[in-house]
Amino acid sequence: MEKLNRNDLYSLEKYAEVRDEFRARVIEHKKPRRVALGPNLNLYFEDRLTMQYQVQEMLRVERIFEAEAIEDELAAYNPLIPDGTNLKATMMLEYADVDERKQALAELIGVEDRVWVQVEGFDKVYAIADEDLERDTESKTSSVHFVRFELGADAAAGARGGAAITVGVDHERYAFAETLGAEQHAALTADFDPA
Repeated sequence: MEKLNRNDLYSLEKYAEVRDEFRARVIEHKKPRRVALGPNLNLYFEDRLTMQYQVQEMLRVERIFEAEAIEDELAAYNPLIPDGTNLKATMMLEYADVDERKQALAELIGVEDRVWVQVEGFDKVYAIADEDLERDTESKTSSVHFVRFELGADAAAGARGGAAITVGVDHERYAFAETLGAEQHAALTADFDPA
C-alpha cells in the first residue's frame, strides 16, 4: 500500500471546508476495520485512509503548515500503513471504570505480544508490538499499543482468495478469538497487494 506524501493532504484551509464530509467517510470506512476480542480489547486495523485522517487532524489541531513539520507528521504515521503482506493495528484495552482499568493493566502485562492473526491453512502470526517505543513497565501494560502482523505473501494470497481469517488473543488472563465476517474480511484483505 502506497505511503502518504504531502500531495495527498489537504491544506488547512481546504481541510476546514471538507472536514465534516471527510470525517463521515472515514468513520464509515473504519467500522468493518474494528475487531473486538472480548469485552475490553479492540483492534483498529489501520490503512492509508485512516492514517490520512490522523495526519489531517494533527495538522489541524496543531496548526501545522510548514513543510518540515508536515514531513515529520508523515514520518510518524506512515509506518502504520500496511506494506502489502501484513496488517497493522492500534490495539486498545478499554475499561470504562478507572479502578477496573488500573487492575486489568497490571494483570495483562505482555498481552500485546499474545495477540494473533491466522489465515485458514496457515500458522498463527503473533503481533510485533510497539516498535516505536516500549509501552509497558514491570508493573503494568499500556492501554494503547501499535501492532503489526507479518502474514507473508502466501497467507495474504490465501486470504484474498477467500480463506477465513481469525483474530485472537491468548494471554493467560485474557483469551478470546473471533473469525472475521464477510465485511471485515473484505476490508482487511483490501490491505494486501495482489501478487
